Amino acid sequence: MRLAALGFALGVCLLQQQPVLPGAGGVALLCALASFGAVGFIRRVPPAVAGGATFVAFAALGFAWAAGLAHWRLADRLDAELEGRDVEVSGVVASLPQAFERGVRFDFDVETPDTGVPRLVSLSWYGGLAADDSPNGSSVRAGERWRFAVRLRRPHGSLNPHGFDYEAWLLERGIRATGYVRTPGRREEGVAPERLQTLVPRPGYLIDKFREGVREKILAALPDHPYAGVLIALAIGDQRAIDTGQWQLFARTGVSHLMSISGLHVTMIAGLFAALVSFCWRRSERLALALPAQKAAALAGFLAAFAYCLISGFAVPAQRTLYMVGVVAAALWLGRATSASRVLAAALLVVLVLDPWAILSPGFWLSFAAVAVIFHVSAGHTAKAHWLAQWGRVQWAVTVGLAPLMLVLFQQVSLVSPLANALAIPLVSFVVTPLALLGAVLPLQWPLELGHAILDALMATLEWLAALPSAMWQQHAPVPWTVPLALVGIAWLLLPRGFPARWLGAVLALPLFAVLPPAPAAGELWITVLDVGQGLSVVARTQKHALLYDAGPAFNATADSGSRVVLPYLRGEGVARLDALVVSHDDRDHSGGAGSVLEGIPVAALWSSLPAEHALLSAGVPAEPCVAGRRWLWEGVSFEFLHPLADAASGRGARANNRSCVLRIAAPGGRVLLTGDIERGAERELLARAPELLPADALLVPHHGSATSSSPDFVKQVAPRYAVFSVGYRNRFGHPREDVLERYRDAGSALIRSDTAGAIEMRFAPGTSRIDFQRERARRYWHDS
Repeated sequence: MRLAALGFALGVCLLQQQPVLPGAGGVALLCALASFGAVGFIRRVPPAVAGGATFVAFAALGFAWAAGLAHWRLADRLDAELEGRDVEVSGVVASLPQAFERGVRFDFDVETPDTGVPRLVSLSWYGGLAADDSPNGSSVRAGERWRFAVRLRRPHGSLNPHGFDYEAWLLERGIRATGYVRTPGRREEGVAPERLQTLVPRPGYLIDKFREGVREKILAALPDHPYAGVLIALAIGDQRAIDTGQWQLFARTGVSHLMSISGLHVTMIAGLFAALVSFCWRRSERLALALPAQKAAALAGFLAAFAYCLISGFAVPAQRTLYMVGVVAAALWLGRATSASRVLAAALLVVLVLDPWAILSPGFWLSFAAVAVIFHVSAGHTAKAHWLAQWGRVQWAVTVGLAPLMLVLFQQVSLVSPLANALAIPLVSFVVTPLALLGAVLPLQWPLELGHAILDALMATLEWLAALPSAMWQQHAPVPWTVPLALVGIAWLLLPRGFPARWLGAVLALPLFAVLPPAPAAGELWITVLDVGQGLSVVARTQKHALLYDAGPAFNATADSGSRVVLPYLRGEGVARLDALVVSHDDRDHSGGAGSVLEGIPVAALWSSLPAEHALLSAGVPAEPCVAGRRWLWEGVSFEFLHPLADAASGRGARANNRSCVLRIAAPGGRVLLTGDIERGAERELLARAPELLPADALLVPHHGSATSSSPDFVKQVAPRYAVFSVGYRNRFGHPREDVLERYRDAGSALIRSDTAGAIEMRFAPGTSRIDFQRERARRYWHDS
């Protein structure tokens, strides 16, 4: 079982790393290989040979199984000719509607046949709020059947190093198109949204309806309570009920796994019901004779865990625990003893058979790794330790054991996690979660109020721990070869006392922290144009310095490119501080993420053309206007502002776009021109004042390729080898314009777009240069081409 599960997992992992899917012939060949390898599994051969054959056979089977399911899922796609057009569909709301500041978002099961629309899409309804008494404020409810006119597009998201893969997340959830509901306005005709049925009586929709009712009950019982969202997450697994600030607190203290449906919570529910049934069953002679109490308790525990997983949304940690409980229950029913490692292996195999995309989720790795670490440190201890010592050993082991994965996935580890979890685990799992469930299913309000009061006290302690200077360890993304070495070292370090030379484990883990990722040499210039959608953010690095030019857009009141794209990239690359932040001008798509950057990383200087009253200028960072003529030198690479002039920087009459900071960077290997959103007026001024400084090897095309910029004379003078357009996929402005693209083609420029290339990395070294695209370098079969 163990070798079979590990082999199957390896095969699934290999498939999810492929840039393209194997064809039907390749899948058939792998199935044949699996069948051949299975011969070693069933024939009497030496154990080593049988084990190797089993591993190889199940690896081939896992690869073929994942490939077959991937072909099936990708076949459910949006017809290309329907992208960006109005389509009339009917179907059922298939998730909990989530209200946001401009409307409501939900998954939609499409029932309209032969429309070229996938079976499951994600829809946003801007302005789709009703003036009813719903605490959620949503005009749509789970399980309702609606008719909509929608405008859809294929799954497409920003793609950056060390960043979140939105397209993989959609694939795992089975969502094959995203879009929004079209509501006819006064000057246009169309299909108005129409509710066709208030509830579709199918099991999945009924469960979602129940979950929605629980959410509304908790919100109604705890209005304006800051931690009501945590109780909702604990009761029904709706993690989006928790706000961004609270998630940051949980991440800094290492308790994020507790603030949703975790395996520990499922185990607690299963154990509680098993103990209750066992207690009652043993007191009935008739029941005990009909079925042993142990078997009845095992069945009750599994059914309780299954019910809890259903209402929680069936996240990977909950699945893992459910399948482990199921294996243990089956072993008890069959009267067969089984080891902990076999139970974990069986759960791993079942999870990946049902959902081979689970490995794309960080929760998959952290969940199984945490249980494996607990089993590892619990084995080999013959003497019975005090429960407190045992508890402390497990907390320490989980923190240390998960450190390599945490650094790979998030480039940070909470150092206060053992203390925070020692307090939070018993309170959240054994007190707050049962209270949340009682309040959810019983007509009582006091359990919710008591649970919130306990959370209030717990949060105060977590905030104190998070405020400690050394609460969080942050570093670069580990170099790949150091990770398996560190895993072996930590496994050795966590062996029971008495094993020789356990300290060698720490030596093996040392490269994980000490080996740094590649960085520019003296005289080199590395430019990374981050994929932030319709906006701009550029990182310029020299040997010892780093500059950020713009920080991308703000998406809403709680999320922006600074926190979601820029900071993860800087942290992953090992950039611990910024020597300069340039905010080119006061536009939301350029300055929206700057506040998060200033909060998340030390910044030595802020240069901008922002008005004096702008909030960023009072962030506590030395701030000066970007004025033409300001120049400096970093490790043989020169930087110079070409625009605006001093009087234009402080003038209020000029357009903000034409006050954009224009930065010229010149290295021995090439020149780069960053232009913000300047328009033709600023271009004419630059042509008149400093034409000799405009030629560049790489140009960040002004204003995303708008028709108001890139005048013919400007394009001719700059004559870039690379014309880089930072644009959002199918953006509403139509950037870049076709006539602008044609001008750069005529100038002999290579046209590079962030919406098709992802993040763009240019490296200029003396005598050579190189350019890489994230969508080519990290391509996976699900990525939009």
